[in-house]
Amino acid sequence: MTKQSYGVRSSVAELKRVAVRRPLVGGPDIIAEYEKAHWQTPDLAALAEQHAGFVATLRELGSEVIELDPVDGLPDAVFVYDPAFVIPSGTVAFRSAKAARVGEAEHLVAGLELAGVPTVGQLVGEATADAGDMFWLDEDTVAIGRSYRTNEAAVDQLRGILASDGVAVEVFDVPHDQGPEFCLHLMSVISPVREDLAVVYEKLAPVSMLRALSRRGIEWVSVDDEEYVTLGCNILAVRPGVVVMGGRNVRTADKLRERGVEVHTFDSEQSDKGEGGPTCMTRPVLRV
Repeated sequence: MTKQSYGVRSSVAELKRVAVRRPLVGGPDIIAEYEKAHWQTPDLAALAEQHAGFVATLRELGSEVIELDPVDGLPDAVFVYDPAFVIPSGTVAFRSAKAARVGEAEHLVAGLELAGVPTVGQLVGEATADAGDMFWLDEDTVAIGRSYRTNEAAVDQLRGILASDGVAVEVFDVPHDQGPEFCLHLMSVISPVREDLAVVYEKLAPVSMLRALSRRGIEWVSVDDEEYVTLGCNILAVRPGVVVMGGRNVRTADKLRERGVEVHTFDSEQSDKGEGGPTCMTRPVLRV
């Protein structure tokens, strides 16, 4: 029997295999690329060190980590969650609405194929999407945020692709917030922690999404305004009730511990400058 090496139908099941991409490093020209992609000016040496620490934490927690090389000209490529979505049968490749991210999907798909993950779908035509607008509500349902990054054409195409794996879709409209030039994904305001618990930034959470959580018996820990800014709502579950999160979000971590969650932290100061936390920096390949 062939050992299972890919397939995802949960946002909280044990993270057996996961892809990451090391950040671009270099001189002033590389700094300019980050700034053009709307990062606050990062310290690239610190970014590389902190990313390596994050990867080490994942390995210590038992995940097999597939490390992909940086991509010239694409500083946002370190956020490997967005360009594609892995479903039970393989990878679905997306196309970004953010100009600075166009081309990331091809690089990510190539890396995943080398790791043994087949590509089973691709958005076409006018469809644009970021996987940051998607998470698993349950094993048979993907939540999709309709946003400035993920349009109606993408939602329609994803319905068909996911249906082939027996997966349904629930759509929630993402608020305008600061507008199309800034990144508000659905997962900017929610991260699942275990089957019955999530973290949520309530002020920007779609009411229909909160109702969908309640129908499923999923409770949530609220993130406050200050820790929302430092991506306290961006939390990676490595198995049910075991999470990795940025070390600055102390109040959110304490709330999770009160709910019986095992919390592991890393220094996320530099990746926060690109509005990307531990979820953004991982592309789950196998969860079981």
